[in-house]
Parts: sequence; C-alpha cells; structure tokens
Amino acid sequence: MTAVRRVEGKVAIVTGAGSGIGEATASVLALEGASVVVDDIRGAEAERVARSITEEGGRAVAVDADVSDEPQVAAMVATALREFGRLDFLHNNAALTEPTQFARDQAVADMTLDTWERVLATNLKGVMLGCKHAVPAMIDNGGGSIVNMSSGAAKLGDFHLSAYAASKAALHALTRSVAVQYGRDSIRANTVVPGLILTPAAETNLTPEKRAMLASNVLLPYLGRPVDVAHLVLFLASDEARYLTAQEFVINGGQTAHQPTYAQELEARARRAGS
Repeated sequence: MTAVRRVEGKVAIVTGAGSGIGEATASVLALEGASVVVDDIRGAEAERVARSITEEGGRAVAVDADVSDEPQVAAMVATALREFGRLDFLHNNAALTEPTQFARDQAVADMTLDTWERVLATNLKGVMLGCKHAVPAMIDNGGGSIVNMSSGAAKLGDFHLSAYAASKAALHALTRSVAVQYGRDSIRANTVVPGLILTPAAETNLTPEKRAMLASNVLLPYLGRPVDVAHLVLFLASDEARYLTAQEFVINGGQTAHQPTYAQELEARARRAGS
C-alpha cells in the first residue's frame, strides 16, 4: 500500500521560513505533498530553502516579503494564488529574534518606544496582516488552516523581553478571534507554543549558563529541535486536525508542567546515580 502524504495537493505559505522552525516546517510540508511559498525577509535564505525543496522533488517558490508591510503581504498571498492556484494553509512564523533586538528588549522602565513598536510590528501586526489577506483566499477555496507561532514567553513573566512576550500573548487573543469570526467559513486557527527549541536563533541568543538552566527544567533527556515543532504544525495543517480550532498547543518537553525545583532534583539524582 502506498502511503498517503498528509497535505497532498495543498498550498501553504510559511513566513520566516529562511531558517529554524520556519525552514523545517516548509521542508516537512513539501515532503508531505504541499506546494510551499517560502517567505523570509532575508531573500537569499528564502531562495536557498525553496531551492532545496525543489531539488528534492517538491514544489516551492521564494518571496522576501516583510510581514509588517501590508502591500508586501498582499503580494505574498497573490504569489501563492498565481503560482499554485489556491491557498489552504498559512503558518505565521516570522518574528524578530535577532540578538541585537533581544538585547534592546528589556524591562518596561528601560524600554524605548522604537523597540516596542518594532517588535509588535513584526510579531503581532505581521500576523494580523497575514490572516487578513489569507482568509479571503481560503474562503474562496472552501476553507483552510492557520497556525500562528507563539512562545513560552507569552505564558510566563521574565526580567527582559517585555515587548516580545506581550506580542506573543496578544497573538493568542488574535488567533481566537480569527477562529470565531471565520469558523463557519471552514477556517481553522490555532496557536503553537514552543518552549526551548534549538533553533539557530536560540543557539546564538542563549548563553551556555541560561541554556543549561532552561534545559534542567525540561523533563525529557533531550531538547527540542525545529523538526519537532514542524511535525506538530504539519498535523494542524492536515485534514487529520479538521475538528481542532481556537486551541493552544504547547510543545516544550514538559518544561512548564512542574515546579522548577522538581526538575532540578531529578537532574541532581541523575548526576548522583551516574557518579
């Protein structure tokens, strides 16, 4: 029996697809039969990912849309319709994660308005614009699925990343609004909430000390990789998830399922057992 690919014939847009979770998701979707619009503000990276997909026998086209710019987002959706004839899935994954931006995103009293507005422009406004222009195209096609990428930062306070956390928390309300407003048009909208995932950005931004501290609170003996999140997004894009909407899917290895001291005690016990 020939295995049925889970998104065969569907057309997807993945933003922020030039690296990390976005790249892994675009590649997994293509492997499972979707035609993919690979978007990244870094055009050369989008081209690289799209080329890799086509070299493996998939269908992909690269665009370098800035998701905070409405005409560019409209053109991105138009590209999907022009190149592939329809739109079934949107993965709003693009976010500001550069080390210099994270360094400026500090406690509220130390926050500049420029930093605040720049983060929300990409992380929140960009998602709204993606939904705004994708939803009508999906309705014309009989429905579709939207997955918005949140973060564990949306759920827990911290000493920095105030703007990033606020943008991701607002994303949950926006996702529910889209699910309510367009559910009768067969549009599903869900949020994925990753914890510590070893993306290139995480590898760059995290000091060894912070990475070790976060890893000590993960219940599994390994950290998540971009492909782990990509497979969850694939499921939500597929018809297997046809009755799931307005939901939040946390993928963090159990990082927030316990008191932090519990995981630290387990780690200490494991070290003692190995000594």
